[in-house]
Amino acid sequence: MKNGVHPESFDVVAHCACGTEFNTRSTRHELRATLCSGCHPFFTGEQKHVDTAGRIEKFNKKYQKK
Repeated sequence: MKNGVHPESFDVVAHCACGTEFNTRSTRHELRATLCSGCHPFFTGEQKHVDTAGRIEKFNKKYQKK
């Protein structure tokens, strides 16, 4: 590899919004994530719907078969 071309990488602790922390390497000094394998629906098997202002009901009402 060429010298001086690649960015410097650091050992960092990544923080998730659910409180999970894990060690990794990054070019940044700090990592924060909103989802991780501990809270993502694909990995947990739980499906979550954040329904603000009844958007799901509004969609279903608009496109329901008559």
